[in-house]
Amino acid sequence: MNYTLSQIPDRTAKPRQSGLTMVMDKGLSLREVEDTLSVSADYIDIVKLGWATSFVTPNLQQKLDAYRAGGIPVYFGGTLFEAFVVRNQFEDYRKLLDKYKLEYAEVSDGSLEMDPDQKCEYIRTLAQQVTVLSEVGSKDEAKIIPPYKWIKLMKQELEAGAWKVIGEAREGGTVGLFRSSGEVRQGLVEEILTQVPSENIIWEAPQKEQQVWFVKLLGANVNVGNIAPHEIIPLETIRLGLRGDTFSHFLDK
Repeated sequence: MNYTLSQIPDRTAKPRQSGLTMVMDKGLSLREVEDTLSVSADYIDIVKLGWATSFVTPNLQQKLDAYRAGGIPVYFGGTLFEAFVVRNQFEDYRKLLDKYKLEYAEVSDGSLEMDPDQKCEYIRTLAQQVTVLSEVGSKDEAKIIPPYKWIKLMKQELEAGAWKVIGEAREGGTVGLFRSSGEVRQGLVEEILTQVPSENIIWEAPQKEQQVWFVKLLGANVNVGNIAPHEIIPLETIRLGLRGDTFSHFLDK
């Protein structure tokens, strides 16, 4: 930090197991990646190339190399995994991970109907090759999954070998964990937390109000994801009580 302030919450150090910030890259240029890392690398734990953007991204290898040079692991969005699976190309997907020397992969079923046992089998298989993140929740805003099922799926996928489970929200924060207005489904989150430890979950929270809500509920070292590149440093100030929304949250009462 550039100077000293008292009553700042402790932040975990990289490589973190909690307090993770997962950033979504929806098509940054190579120069934008370099600019982002120049100011935010210390606060980025992992980057997701959103949904299947890696399929159409020019200079993909150079982009991956730039993140790697900055010490930031990258993975392809879960929709790409689903696109391979629905075309019966799972083994091609595994070869793709090797081709680009990726150390992480996301297993999801947000766009594709998938039997939970089959999803867990994909997790088990990929966990022998890479570190797996699995995403729970649908991208269809009309599909409401009851809390007991969120809990059951999260537990099964962690047991199958997922490093973290991701709570679905899409890049807009208007499905899954949230209502179409962006409001948190508070009862859902609180019920999940009675059964699944917070450190095992990455909560997709692209909107500032959502980030504030999770920091107030779970503290500075909550795992959040789908953070836009220009929101990385603002999020860190929210975590530290240095933005109006959390200004008094960490001060001695």
